[in-house]
Parts: sequence; structure tokens; C-alpha cells
Amino acid sequence: MPENDVPRWPSDDKDTSSAEPKGTKGAGEATVWLPMSGLANGKTEELAVPKVTPESDSWFQPVVEVDEEPDVADTPSPKWSAFEPVTPVEPAETAEPERPEAPKTVFVQPVQPRQTDEPDWDQFDQGAAAPTRDHELARPEPQRQEPPQSFPQDPPRRPEQNRVEPPPPAPVPSATMHARPVRIEPAEERFDSEATVGIQRPEPPSQEPPADEAAAAPAPKPKRKRKALLITTLVVVLLLAGMGGAAAMPKVSNRFGLPWAPNAPKGDIPKPAGVTRVLHGPDINGAGPTKEGLAAALSGPAGAPDLGTLTGTVVDASTGDVLWDKNSGTPLTPASTTKILVVAAALLSMDHGTQFSTKVVQGADPGTAILVAGGDPSLTSLPLGTDSPLYPGAAHVDDLVAQVKKASGGKITKVLLDISLFKGPTSAKGWDPEDTAAGNTYMAPVLPVMADGGRNDPKNDHAPRVANPAAALTQKIAGKLEAQAGGTTTAPKDAKVLGEVKSQPLTEFANSLLQLSDNLMADVLARQLALAKGAEASFVGGATATMDVLKQAGFDLTGVQINDGSGLSDQNKIPAKVLSEILAVAAAPDGKDPRTAKLRPLLAGLPVAGGSGTLEKRYGDPASSAGRGWVRGKTGTLSGVNTLAGVVLDTDGRMLVFALMSSGSDQNKGRAALDVVAATLHKCGCR
Repeated sequence: MPENDVPRWPSDDKDTSSAEPKGTKGAGEATVWLPMSGLANGKTEELAVPKVTPESDSWFQPVVEVDEEPDVADTPSPKWSAFEPVTPVEPAETAEPERPEAPKTVFVQPVQPRQTDEPDWDQFDQGAAAPTRDHELARPEPQRQEPPQSFPQDPPRRPEQNRVEPPPPAPVPSATMHARPVRIEPAEERFDSEATVGIQRPEPPSQEPPADEAAAAPAPKPKRKRKALLITTLVVVLLLAGMGGAAAMPKVSNRFGLPWAPNAPKGDIPKPAGVTRVLHGPDINGAGPTKEGLAAALSGPAGAPDLGTLTGTVVDASTGDVLWDKNSGTPLTPASTTKILVVAAALLSMDHGTQFSTKVVQGADPGTAILVAGGDPSLTSLPLGTDSPLYPGAAHVDDLVAQVKKASGGKITKVLLDISLFKGPTSAKGWDPEDTAAGNTYMAPVLPVMADGGRNDPKNDHAPRVANPAAALTQKIAGKLEAQAGGTTTAPKDAKVLGEVKSQPLTEFANSLLQLSDNLMADVLARQLALAKGAEASFVGGATATMDVLKQAGFDLTGVQINDGSGLSDQNKIPAKVLSEILAVAAAPDGKDPRTAKLRPLLAGLPVAGGSGTLEKRYGDPASSAGRGWVRGKTGTLSGVNTLAGVVLDTDGRMLVFALMSSGSDQNKGRAALDVVAATLHKCGCR
């Protein structure tokens, strides 16, 4: 190994790296103190640029040679390029040249700025005032992760503060390479001087970036990971807290069956009980109640003074035997139980799938549309997709309008009304004049078309009715078609149909009628019955058709007198036994009576005590609560009149049919007394 590649470790701050080896001329004469640049003292000084002779086998390749000129001050500054080597100058052989002053070496030690009174070493290294010896001794020791390692002397850089040299190829070790100067700190620790030449040396692996990269690249932000960790932790904590809060809510804890749920079982979960999925009908083979037993049970309730004048009857549906009777042949005002006769006649004579149509046809002028009433008061104004709570399955006005728009191309300018289907007056004999007045809640003029039974609220059974519901519907349809509503007319026969919608089937229509005790639907149904029988669609025609159908079906109508289909007329008269006979046939065992299959849907429409329709809010008193859920009946109420007719199962599962009619009784007290009688039938074994 060449002698100049062996590092020399001086014992002081003198730079002896360039001295002649011992035994040669001038040995030890090149020893100089390491000066700082004179630029810091305001002097202009050109650094001597050594000549570089590249060698193929050298690590860094260049070899520093000393210029022959003895006067450094007269030496011109060479043009320096980091990318082109400087042409070497061979020394003269004849005379021994005077050695120039050793190249100035500037120490570069990158440190972070300090907020102290210590001198800024970076400023000194960049040409500021040279530090004193005291500063040099107080200079902090750099922290290095690896033992000091010497490197060959790099050629000095040009004194350009902002020059950025591109990194050259990695140097190759050379046998002729000079040792790099080493700085010795007061603690006798040795550190390599920073590179001051244009050719960079390879740095040992270190976590610190090179000085030039550190100056260009932004300082690392070690706090980002910590910040991200804190944010992630906070999110997790919030999620856990939210889940814990949600789990503490009763609805959530009950839904997931958590141990702290309010509905969590307080004891062991009982074993599942066996369930029989076969529904049992009424007992038709066992022993039914006796007349004596039933009379004893009803003697008290049926004799209550709140009932006024009571007539009624109880029939065993299985046998048809009359078990109890109290003046059941006496005609009394039936009120809304009149609807039983109208529905029974319609079920007996009409197809159960019959639907009532509402059409819009084209008039003589293509821009004119005519609303043709077909006798459906259940047409609803609710939007498509929203079923009517009053008339489930009812047709929609919007559906009809959409069909008309499509068929006409949106060219309708006028909408007329055809209500010629119904004849005669719109109110019946025996009605109070206020029954059809605007604003009443239980009736509207009987017309063949309207929306929501003429109510101004399609979801409220007790909403006020409008004075002319057919005209109101015409205006609604015209508005949706962006047309003008006109008067009444008669549509041409075989006119082009622009749109058509249909009501629920007859059985569902009848069900809504009985549940709500809907007066308007009952009178419309009576007219539909008249049309089916070829009679005039009027009050008289409907009453006549009802009587005729029931008589032809074999029912004894002695004493029956009806003027409408709703029972609003106080001049209607029906004996209790007629009501019970019709219901007994509807409740009879299958196959016993051919009329039963036709009349069975009548029972499905009867309201349930405490559960639906006009009986929903009844049977809450202790005296009648036993009948809650067991009694099904049609109610009837007028001034001084209370009626109830229906079916009930007794304690033995026997089906009993009853009809109770009270006259001269208070409305509330009379209703409550009738409910007690029906509840007693359920509690009775009565043998």
C-alpha cells in the first residue's frame, strides 16, 4: 500500500497530511495551521486549485499535484467544471520548486440552528468571521453513528455559495490517493473534514441525508405518524363510545337480545309449547245450550231498563233452533241493521266478483272528455301506491287520469260529467234534511261517482262530506289534465274510451260497507242491485229489488218496510226475526243450506267487538268485556233507537246467532246494555 494512503493521526490541530515523508528533502516543512477562509474578514481571496491527474486504478482517480508557481497570489484561477477534469501540469525536473501554501480547507459541519449564545458554526463555515480559539474549543462534538473513517482529499470547490454539483459516478479506490485531512477535537476525537472538492466521495450508510439533499428536500416530519396514530385512536374511541351508547338504548338492546335489555327474560326461557295449526270451526255435534238455561242467563241483562223496549231472538246456527225469543216478530226501526238486508240481497243475486266501472270517453270534439259515472263512490284521490284506509283495494283517480293523458296525447281542453246512471232524488223518504247538507259526516247526496265517499279527507271516516261530490271530482280530474271543467251531459253510445278503472270486487265492497257502516255505499249498492235486476236505479228501485231477491230466496219478510239501503230513514221497519234468519243461514254448517255459500261473506264483514269497525271502541266496560273479541255484529243507531245483530261463540264453542232491537233508549246507555246481553251469550254454557 502506498505510503500516502496510510492515514496519519496528528496530535494537534496542525495539518501534516501534505508534508514530505521523512528522509526526503523538506520533510516536515509543509506543516501549517489549518486556516479559515479570509473571506470572513472581508478579504478577497482566490483558493488555489490543484492540478488533478486521473489514474485508471485510483479510487477517486484524481491525484493532487502542486503547482510550480511559488507565488499563490499570482496564480490565475482556473476555470473549474464539475463535469470536466482539469488538465494536469507536470512539475519541472531541473529545479526544486518552492512549495506553495497548502490548500485552504474549509470545515463543513451541518448543524441545526441554535437558539443560544453559541457561535453559529454554519456561518463560520460559509465565510463569516473566523471563530476564535475559544470558540473552536467550545464547538460541540458531532454525533456520528459509525467510527471515524478517513477519505482521500477532494479537490477544493470554487467559492460559489449557491452552486449545486450533480453527483458524479462512484469513485474507485486508488493506490496513489492522498489521505484526507482529519480534524482533531479537544477531546482527542478525530473526524474527517467535509468534502471541499468537486468530486464527491461515497458516504457511509447513514440515516441522515447528504448535505445537498438536506438543503433541497424539506425537513422530515416525524410528527405525522404520531398525529395519524392519535387521530386513528380517537376515531376508534369514538366508534366504541357510539356503539356502547347505541347498545345502551332500550330499542337496540331489546332488538339484539343483550343481557341488559329491558325485555331480557328474567328467568329461564320456557320450552316451546305444542301448537295445533288446524283451525276448528264452531261445534256442530255437541250439546248446545237449552232454552231454559239461556232464558235464565238472559233474564237480568235483557230486562235492563236502559234498553227501553227490547225485542230480539237467539238461534242455534248448527240446528236453526230458536233458543230465546222476545217479541222478535214485532217490526221496529232497524237503523243501520237495514244494511244486512241489502248486502244479503246483493250477495244472493250478483256475482261476487262484480266490479263497478268509472270511465272517461271522448266527446264529439276530440278535445272534450266526458267522465261517465258507473256507480263507484269508493274511487280514491290518494296517490298511486297508497291504498285507501277506508276502502282497501279501491281504484285511483290518478290511474284514470294517466290513461286519459296517454290516449289523448295530452290534448284534452274540457271535461264534462255524465251522471245519468242513477235516477230520482238524491235523498230518501224519512231522512233528516241535514243528512245530505254540506259538512255532515255520515252521508252525501247519492250520486253515481265521487272520490273517497264524498269526504274532504280521504283517510278520515268522520271527515265532513262535500255538497256536490260528483262535480268536485270532475274539477279534480280537469285540473290534473290542465283542462276546464264543464257541466253535465250524456256520453254518446260507443264513444271511444280514453280511460277506465274499476272498484273492488263485490265481496270486498260489501266488507268495507259493513265495517264502516257506510251509508252512501249501502244506498249505491241498493241501486246497483236494482240495475242488476233491470229496475230503475233509485231509492224505490233499490228497496224493491232488495225485497224481491230476499223473498225469492225463501225468507219471510212479513212486517218489513224499507225506503233506503242505509237505514237512515226512520220509517224503515224490520222485525228482529228477519235479521236473525238471514244471519243464521250465513252461519249454518257447510252444505246444510244452499244459500249459505252465497251469504257466508256477510259474516266476514261484521265488526269485531273491541277490535274493528263500529265495535272497535266498545266492550271496554267490565260488564261487557267478556265479549271482547268474541262478538261480531252489525250496529244500528238513530235517535231513540239502538240495534245489534250478529254471531257469537259460547263457552262450548257453539255458534249462536242473535238480533237485538231497542226502542226508546238513550244512545250511550242503550248501546252499553246491548253489549252486556251479547257478552252474556259468550259466557253461557246454559244447559
